Amino acid sequence: MPYQYTFRQGTPPARRTGHAGGMTSTTTATTRAGRTLALASLGFFLITLDILIVNVALTRIGRDLGGSTSGLQWVIDAYTLMFASLLLFAGNLSDRIGAKKALGWGIAGFLVASIGCAVAPSLGVLIAARVVQGSAAAIMLPASMALIREAYQDAKERAHALGIWAVGGAVAGAVGPVLGGALTTLDWRLVFAINLPVCVVMLVLLRSVQKSAARPTPFDWGGQIAALATLGGLVFGLIEGGSLGFGSPLVIGAFIVGAAGLVVFLVIQGRIRHPMMPLPLFRPRGMRIALLVGFAFMVGNFGTVFVNSLYLQQHLGMTPLLAGLVFLPSAAFAVTGNIISGTLANRYGARVPVVFGLLTMVTGLVILVLTAPLGSPWPILVGSIFTGAGGSVAMPPVTSVVLASVPAERSGTASAVFNTFRQVGGAVAIAVFGVLIADRTHFVAGMQTSFIVAGTVILAAAIAAVFIRPATENTRPTS
Repeated sequence: MPYQYTFRQGTPPARRTGHAGGMTSTTTATTRAGRTLALASLGFFLITLDILIVNVALTRIGRDLGGSTSGLQWVIDAYTLMFASLLLFAGNLSDRIGAKKALGWGIAGFLVASIGCAVAPSLGVLIAARVVQGSAAAIMLPASMALIREAYQDAKERAHALGIWAVGGAVAGAVGPVLGGALTTLDWRLVFAINLPVCVVMLVLLRSVQKSAARPTPFDWGGQIAALATLGGLVFGLIEGGSLGFGSPLVIGAFIVGAAGLVVFLVIQGRIRHPMMPLPLFRPRGMRIALLVGFAFMVGNFGTVFVNSLYLQQHLGMTPLLAGLVFLPSAAFAVTGNIISGTLANRYGARVPVVFGLLTMVTGLVILVLTAPLGSPWPILVGSIFTGAGGSVAMPPVTSVVLASVPAERSGTASAVFNTFRQVGGAVAIAVFGVLIADRTHFVAGMQTSFIVAGTVILAAAIAAVFIRPATENTRPTS
């Protein structure tokens, strides 16, 4: 039976009892759910932090370890590439061994990789450690979302929980650039060392989380290899094409590998019994729209932060700390947006906050395009407020659509598919925008083109989001 797009309403079993034991059970369940939510939110915080905090440190990293613009792009994309490539595998892993165990593995791997980043003696070693860090992050994310799905069975409670979970990413956006700037002023290695205490706290919280159910299924090794070839070939071709030229045999070969990998991946997913990305997941209209919105959001969010961070430091001569402060108002509005998004979704359905949020992001990008030639940080601050606030309103309702599109036992896989599309959007944006701004004599023109590309992608997603079903349709039971 194809997956239906519906919110599953229901009352948790503990609340159906009227005696004292029922009240105790309810309190225990609520406490456990709160700890689970805190753990999942910390995980999302850590994952997001290690993209945004590094952006501000790129200039100092390049100065100390050497490397061209493409080398600095790899410091970001080595993380996001592995993140995107392994999310599908990680979603299956979460379903197979249980979300709690998978999250524990991810935290431990992230801890070790962060130590490797902090002590890296060269750019190559740093990039290699970022590969491991991105792999660990891939395991953490779908497991954290699956834990929320297990802890909150009621659709409205889950919507609020996902809003709080998203605050973890918004807080990382708030403190990431500023914290990165402050730590980079002392030593850029501290932007990775700061992960260590967060990982320790998460491991402590993990002990109080209830054991997750496991659903043993075979791993799709062929699909995983094809996915790595697809994304690796695409991102390598885009990044290195900016420095080697798109006519380079190496770059052309990378694109051929990526295209061949995609064809092989789709064939495998359609034919094997236990695919890592079951094609029926794409049947619900809400799921397809959510994937487009997630991709577009990352193009507009992480892509523009990457470009603006380099512009503020390399062209306006700002210190890492001051550059980070430029993004602080945006992050503050993003936190507010995440907090209210659940309430908006429950009152108006997912469509209204998603469309409104995406159009607000487009407004911010228009401001950035028009004001780029002015050579001032203030328009960047204003434009970033619109992009940050808009994205924060749109994302939690979209995540609810994803989780409501599949049965609970497929939540890990569905979360992985959604976040794969998100991370591919971020990786592709950084690769493409890096090419557009590689020529420093035409940096502003490349900067404007980057924002126009991002705005166009987000506008297309906003138009698609108009067709998200109203809340009254979403809540109908399915047969």
